[in-house]
Amino acid sequence: MTEPVLVEKSNQLLVLTLNRPEKKNALTRGMYQTLATQINDATSDAEVRCILLQANGDMFTAGNDLADFAAVNSGSVPRQNEENPFLAALGAARKPLVAAVNGRAVGVGFTMLLHCDMVFLSEDAALTAPFVNLALVPEAASSMLLPLRIGHVRAFETFVLGEPVLATKAVDWGIANRAVPPAELRKVARAAALAIASRAPSSVAATKRLLRDETALRERMSMEQEYFMRQLRSPEFTEAITAFSERRGADFSKFK
Repeated sequence: MTEPVLVEKSNQLLVLTLNRPEKKNALTRGMYQTLATQINDATSDAEVRCILLQANGDMFTAGNDLADFAAVNSGSVPRQNEENPFLAALGAARKPLVAAVNGRAVGVGFTMLLHCDMVFLSEDAALTAPFVNLALVPEAASSMLLPLRIGHVRAFETFVLGEPVLATKAVDWGIANRAVPPAELRKVARAAALAIASRAPSSVAATKRLLRDETALRERMSMEQEYFMRQLRSPEFTEAITAFSERRGADFSKFK
């Protein structure tokens, strides 16, 4: 059976590759746990100086596997299993994170990039945060990080209308460093990760910590989690997931 997350360690890099292309790299609870474990373990691994995130297939990720969301909505997932360990790992990450984003990045595929220290996009990339379209709310502290990056009105439009942010705009807005031809994406991102790994490690680590407010990230993630789980159990989400399965638009007109 093919592993849904490939792990490679070489040249002081930890390379984590999403490898579920037949499902558009939709992230399952098992994949989240693998990613979290690898990022957390890298903290104490002197052989890892930078982490590179990438994906196989024609798409970075379709976001969370909706089957997992539906399971929470139906009540079949115990409450103690609701928290996403990957989000916590991103917020607490000590080693620099570099992302190589090919094609579309949806939901957490977009919001995880706000925790990355360098982001490279293929020129055909599109970032989408369709949380409100699914009757949900932003996560991964993105309700704090995205407005800080691009301003309130742009962040509100991105979250509430759910329209894609194309590669050129993402660079202009400061979400990504560069957009490059798809064939060059991995080469450019790996070169950047290797350049980071070649710098003084304690200086890099201290700089990363100074650029982030880890306490604020934890607090915002906790607040988002409360709202997110409330919405996952809501009649609005039931309508959204039913509409998705029936391939129709959701009708929220009856809700107050």
